[in-house]
Amino acid sequence: MDKEVVIKTENLTKDYGKNRGIFDINLEIKRGEMVGFVGTNGSGKTTTIRCLLGYIKPTSGKCSVLDMSSFENSYKIARNIGYVPGEIGFPDLPTGTAFLKGQAEFFRIKDMSKINDMISRLQLDTRANLKRMSKGMKQKTALIAALMNDAEILILDEPTTGLDPLMRVAFIDMIKEEHKKGKTIFMSSHMFNEVEDTCDKVILISNGKIIDVADMNKIRNREEKDFKVEFNNVDDYKKFKALNYKIIRDQEKYNQVTVSIKDEEINDLFRDLKNCDLKFISEVKYTLEKYFREKIKEKGYV
Repeated sequence: MDKEVVIKTENLTKDYGKNRGIFDINLEIKRGEMVGFVGTNGSGKTTTIRCLLGYIKPTSGKCSVLDMSSFENSYKIARNIGYVPGEIGFPDLPTGTAFLKGQAEFFRIKDMSKINDMISRLQLDTRANLKRMSKGMKQKTALIAALMNDAEILILDEPTTGLDPLMRVAFIDMIKEEHKKGKTIFMSSHMFNEVEDTCDKVILISNGKIIDVADMNKIRNREEKDFKVEFNNVDDYKKFKALNYKIIRDQEKYNQVTVSIKDEEINDLFRDLKNCDLKFISEVKYTLEKYFREKIKEKGYV
């Protein structure tokens, strides 16, 4: 049985003029999926998210969350999701403690144990003045506010901006835990590696248009593997090239080739290299960034 679609857009367009905005965005995110949304700054990620939350009205098209039309039901949607905005603006409250307590009251949360655990894991000093917090501290406070109400859907706009590497890892671990509970997570980022290891699928947006949707399972279990091989002498290098492997990069001055082979050919490769004088052989990891670069080139965007 197919899972229920909980986030959906149909030809969603917000046209600011002069080719700025988003155009004909079509998304379907199913319950329990973790979906990455990547693109450079200004590509349309935040505009898409603000339309989904009902904060801005589309020029045309539709968008909905939990089968509720976004612009007409923004308050109801807010009660059913956890959200980290791309630009954090806190109310005029004296401390992080006061803000988080206010959020807990809004969501009618009486047990503060989960909140206190997150404060500890993210090493947040909630006694600090909200307005005077560093960007990283503000980000941590917003993350805790988004996760505290155990919402079934999390919409996170560049959630790790301002976090140091250790805190980024701590946060990603927390998000993975939420995903394991069955939460639906939609997370935008400009960093491929941030979504590569966590998401079920990743959407690439550029200049307001969706370029491709990557199935991360297919990328992680790609049928072809790339190997870089460097030989200590030119004779072995030339003999290997004559074997008709699919060479995707050839660096003659180093006696080095990179070949792309199918899984079932790996044993053949090592057999053919057995009697060669090798400097090294290493697998070249196929990354999400490389996949998207290939798609952009394939579709003529460069």
